[in-house]
Amino acid sequence: MSNYTHLDPQDQDIQQNKATVLCCNCGVPMDGSTGLVLCYDCIKQNVDITKGIPREMNLSYCRNCERFLQPPSSWIHAQLESRELLAICLRRLKGLNSVRLIDASFLWTEPHSRRVRVKLTVQGEAFNNVILQQTFEVEYVVIAMQCPDCAKAYTTHTWNSSIQLRQKVPHKRTFLYLEQLILKHNAHVDTISIKEAKDGLDFFYGKQNHAIRMLDFLRGCVPIKYKKSQSLITEDSHSGTAKYKFTYSVEIAPICKEDLVVLPKKLAKSMGNISQFVICSKVTNAIQFLDPTTLKTADLQGSVFWRAPFSSLTDMSQLVEFIVLDVEPTGEQKGKFLLADITVARASDMGVNDQEYYVRSHLGAILHPGDSALGYYLANSNFNSELFDSLDTDNLPEVVLVKKFYKRTNKTIKKRQWKLKRMAKEKEEIGGSSSSRDNKQVRQEEERAEKDYEIFMEELEEDQELRQTVNLYKSEKPAEAGTETDAESEEDEDAPQIDVDELLDELDDMKLD
Repeated sequence: MSNYTHLDPQDQDIQQNKATVLCCNCGVPMDGSTGLVLCYDCIKQNVDITKGIPREMNLSYCRNCERFLQPPSSWIHAQLESRELLAICLRRLKGLNSVRLIDASFLWTEPHSRRVRVKLTVQGEAFNNVILQQTFEVEYVVIAMQCPDCAKAYTTHTWNSSIQLRQKVPHKRTFLYLEQLILKHNAHVDTISIKEAKDGLDFFYGKQNHAIRMLDFLRGCVPIKYKKSQSLITEDSHSGTAKYKFTYSVEIAPICKEDLVVLPKKLAKSMGNISQFVICSKVTNAIQFLDPTTLKTADLQGSVFWRAPFSSLTDMSQLVEFIVLDVEPTGEQKGKFLLADITVARASDMGVNDQEYYVRSHLGAILHPGDSALGYYLANSNFNSELFDSLDTDNLPEVVLVKKFYKRTNKTIKKRQWKLKRMAKEKEEIGGSSSSRDNKQVRQEEERAEKDYEIFMEELEEDQELRQTVNLYKSEKPAEAGTETDAESEEDEDAPQIDVDELLDELDDMKLD
């Protein structure tokens, strides 16, 4: 580098002090020891080191998935004026390898103008071992087009394999949790399209190995079983080749968190002699059961469950609100659970009768007199279950408490400063003509889906362990202020909230409903 001469306007004074020759073009005195015959200004006017670099280029952009083309065939997500987009712009620029890049930055343009302007500063050899630095602008025109993945999604008979994921339960909580796991681990990257169906989702793939990869992911998240089928599409008798479409029918175990379950007697003994009357406390690729009267837990692997499957006795839709009157801890504790004798009364009985219930529960650490709790009211209840009929009903509790109940209002929901990422899904159309009955059914399903989503959001606020498995993002909506109504003033002040430190700022690849 010592053999090169760097020209800089700040050196003009020094050059004038040592002036021995005149510039051959403009006649300005200059230092003749450098061997140059032109001054700095003349060199800038007559020499262009960026001659082979174009000033206008095109950027390919997919409107549907909001990705930019990174040649030759990669499509990536990039926000305006981001580092990812700047890298794409620089890779698209021809002739940049002939100079040395010093600096690159975006110049602001109106977001809807379909123009991206980049300011570049480069260094290059002008002549006679002279290094010249120049700054110039390149304008990129964003051209909207359709990427191959989106083209496949809108073309019939493009998918090769499909996964029909189902769970026969009256809510969508399991699928909401699965959705967050899929998005966090980017397990849907090879999916052509996702379609909502009754009791589940349908995933479509262009290759069979992509579907098998998703099956392996699902197997590690929830207890499933699946059945493979194939149908012949085309066959060439001359070459002996055939084309098939593969379908994987996947079923998730119909037991969810907080369900009340009666275990088969032999299975309960094989699981460490746990009680048959238990609560489902956690669901991963194994199902965890908890005996609320002894704090004993046991895990049931998915493969063992599907050998002799059974259903839950009742689910969270049958939960009843109770008011806690007294709590007497027994002193026995296991993890976050504390065994206690709790006196409760149904919220609907308050002011009507003095009926009280004495319950031994695992919630002694979080329940206090005056709190509300949700539980199953078993007194005078009838269940259509052979396993329940085989139990000694005389020794069964009248009430089984499941969790603490926090009163939330619409204002509390609107004040949430966090949100979740959602997958883009197609909804299954109702057959037949559009009628008032169909519209009513659609509205009921939408209301049920909104209710399930709100319950899932509340579970995330209450369960820190569950939050660690999903990604939460900061909400851009401002906190609303106003006067409180009587109902809003009765909400629990100790209702759990998510700390800002647990939220993420990266929203580049989010598609919010």
